Amino acid sequence: MASFLKIRTVMRSDVPLITEWARQEGFAPGKGDVGIYRQTDRQGIWVGCLAGEPIGCIAGVRYNLAYGFIGLYLVRPEHRGHGYGRELWQCALDHLQDVACVGLEAAEARINDYAAWGFQQASPTIRWQCSGTEQDRGQSHSGLPADLQLLRGDAIPETALQVYDAQRELSPRPHFLSDWLHHPAGTVLALLDQQQACHGFARIRPCLLQRGEGWRIGPLLADTPALAELLIRSLLCDHPGVVLIDSPGGNAEASPLLQGLGFDPVTRTLRMYRGLMPTQGLEDVYGLACLELG
Repeated sequence: MASFLKIRTVMRSDVPLITEWARQEGFAPGKGDVGIYRQTDRQGIWVGCLAGEPIGCIAGVRYNLAYGFIGLYLVRPEHRGHGYGRELWQCALDHLQDVACVGLEAAEARINDYAAWGFQQASPTIRWQCSGTEQDRGQSHSGLPADLQLLRGDAIPETALQVYDAQRELSPRPHFLSDWLHHPAGTVLALLDQQQACHGFARIRPCLLQRGEGWRIGPLLADTPALAELLIRSLLCDHPGVVLIDSPGGNAEASPLLQGLGFDPVTRTLRMYRGLMPTQGLEDVYGLACLELG
């Protein structure tokens, strides 16, 4: 039977609606996130429409021929069970068919479904949350090594962060990272030495919870747990309220660090890949930029 679903590339006017869907689903989207996803790959986000009305969406973003990522995948509850999700899924896969490695974050209930499409399990991702009321938000600069400086916002040389990120993430992402770091919502901090080499950086941004608003930290990269802690404490000092961090299971130091800072695990997903499995270690990655783009 022919489907009535029409799939088209997302438009700027769709962004507020998709952001609201993500909020309702509990994705805790950051303010401005979907707009950045759209800029990263202008053909990589789609909406499915019935009689012109958007009822679902998916992102299949191509960073380059080596790496792509599927996320922001949802169909409105009242339209589920009709195969529309599968049509959106196929659209994203088709867009990424020539990409060597495609990743996604799977809810535990969907692991077998994605495995049937050739996705292999890699490592868990844990979402951590602190309320902001139990934290010691003082001493934000305690423990700052004498040979490092903590820079903020426009004072940070972007090239140093791009180099640092490319050496630690699964694939270079210069366009995405530039948009991410320069978005006006939130704060970026970085640790640089006297030669302007980066030793860690983090961004915090406002996010939309199912009830109310909060903050999400990501990306969060650092040479050591102590430097990651310094960045977290510095961000918590200036941003009271609910704070979320998504940490990769590939960094064994992340969970004990976050537990020690008063964060509690709230959800768990599983990173899965199809194609060439990444070999890049995640030992310096304490917080992912977002689950929607990997």
